[in-house]
Amino acid sequence: MDGFINFMEKRFIPVASKVGAQRHLVAIRDAFMVTMPLMILGALAVMINNLPIPGFQELMNGIFGGEAWKGFGAAVWSGTFGILSVFIAFLVAYNLAKDYGKDAVATGAVSLASFFTLGAATSGMGSTGLFVALIVGILTAEIYSRLSGSEKLVIKMPDGVPPAVARAFASLLPAMITVSIFGLFAAIVTGLGVKDMFASFYALVQEPFMGLANSYPSALLLAFIAPFLWFFGLHGANMIDPFMQTINAPAIAANVKAIEAGKAAPFIVNKPFFDSFVNMGGTGVTIGLIIAIYIVGRKNKPYMIVNNLSAAPGLFNINEPLLFGLPIVLNPLLFIPFILTPMITVSIAYFATKTGIVPAATVMPPWVTPPIIGGILATKSLAGGVLAAVNIAVSVLIYMPFVIMANIQEQKREHA
Repeated sequence: MDGFINFMEKRFIPVASKVGAQRHLVAIRDAFMVTMPLMILGALAVMINNLPIPGFQELMNGIFGGEAWKGFGAAVWSGTFGILSVFIAFLVAYNLAKDYGKDAVATGAVSLASFFTLGAATSGMGSTGLFVALIVGILTAEIYSRLSGSEKLVIKMPDGVPPAVARAFASLLPAMITVSIFGLFAAIVTGLGVKDMFASFYALVQEPFMGLANSYPSALLLAFIAPFLWFFGLHGANMIDPFMQTINAPAIAANVKAIEAGKAAPFIVNKPFFDSFVNMGGTGVTIGLIIAIYIVGRKNKPYMIVNNLSAAPGLFNINEPLLFGLPIVLNPLLFIPFILTPMITVSIAYFATKTGIVPAATVMPPWVTPPIIGGILATKSLAGGVLAAVNIAVSVLIYMPFVIMANIQEQKREHA
């Protein structure tokens, strides 16, 4: 194990660190972090409209004299998920330009203009246009940042002109050129007979990609990557978040539409699926480790001290105290259960959802929602809570032998 850790520290960690700090991935991650409260609100609004409590729909219809009360949820959805791609087009360009040291607000505005130049107003403002929004945000930031850095394209105003006016004229030509490039591309695509660029891109690229990411092998890989990176001290969740977010919102939106149409939800793998059934207590299903320590590790004083400090954050899926306190990071003893537990729990959750025992996740509760409650909210079903409880029990059983081994090591150390 020591040889493996040394090898990983020398060969893998430097590469992973560079990937995690890659400016484009960081820009995407930070953009979705800004929109997270809005997506949670939109998902909760839909949950209220479709709350699966017997008699709830009839009660609300009776109070309001029809289904007019659902207008609130529909309006909130339209202002959150309904324009998600618009937020992303602006925020990705904004974050990337900020990293380059350029005018972030101006770059974001140009990105929005470029996005709508492609025809986003027709069908691309919601999750359907998310991939295009990411591409537009990145390309706009790259093009506009370079053009605005050219002195030949800067229109200089005489002294005494207000700074805001001078900045506007300085960015005039770069903005015009950038938007024109996207306009030219839109004209070419239309000339080729494509009536709706966003719908076509969704059908050709985004939907197949989501289907590929929705498979069991990909779910297993995602469950493996985050704890594996965390073991070496890298924030695994942050590093895979850009990928997760690209499939998250479209998958939830597609699930909601399918259920409203009376069909089965097509996408199992999304963020609430992982938050509710895999990342309970934090990466590595460490809620199971906390419980296991209380059951069989009470004589291990160092473990109990850290565990007592970690229990409350763990209830809200925050496990940094455990990761660095026990520690789990670079701890060979806990490497196996920390990697194995999420892979087993994701398998249980995937096939429970695949077979229809548990409904697919269609609501995105805040990631700090306590375990079991999150499963109920995400699936709008008590079955989701039962599945979360089963996975917690499984995680406790996996961690217990390793906590016992840690007890033996601690006793040997005390008597040495």
